[in-house]
Amino acid sequence: MKRFIEGECRDQVTLLPECLDDFIGEDNPVRVVDAFIDELDLRALGFNRAAPANTGRPAYHPAVLLKLYIYGYLNRIQSSRRLEREAQRNVELMWLTGRLSPDFKTIADFRHHNGVGIRNVCSRFIGLCRQLKLFSQAIVAIDGSKFKAVNSGDNNFSNGKIEGRKRQIEQSIQRYLDALE
Repeated sequence: MKRFIEGECRDQVTLLPECLDDFIGEDNPVRVVDAFIDELDLRALGFNRAAPANTGRPAYHPAVLLKLYIYGYLNRIQSSRRLEREAQRNVELMWLTGRLSPDFKTIADFRHHNGVGIRNVCSRFIGLCRQLKLFSQAIVAIDGSKFKAVNSGDNNFSNGKIEGRKRQIEQSIQRYLDALE
């Protein structure tokens, strides 16, 4: 095949970096997920089995499964079976989980048994973003133009409506977690 770029022979032995860390850039979002989850007190946030049992088969640490779950959420991977496949072939997930690849049933059970803890982690993350001022306040400027006013019940907000909207969002999160099960 002359005049085309050719690939390497598949049987050729190559020397890849021996360390997974060499494949993950310094500005990769998985590093943020890893640092954030490692700093959390999972037992206080409501995660089941945050303390290992003295007997039986050793379990996956909830932090590993939470990292896997958050990675899936950030990359729009909702299925526990797809997360299982990604953990086996995705270099970012290999780095994030320490080359662990839990099966789909373990991932699904983690979601099912730790809904409260996952919600608490999401709240903590939003609080951290606010503390670091990653969310900006919206500024509206009017330059003297005339606009037709629309002040229907859907377009004005009071403290009561805001609280009601927060409750709707919490219910929506619960429906999402239920749908994942």
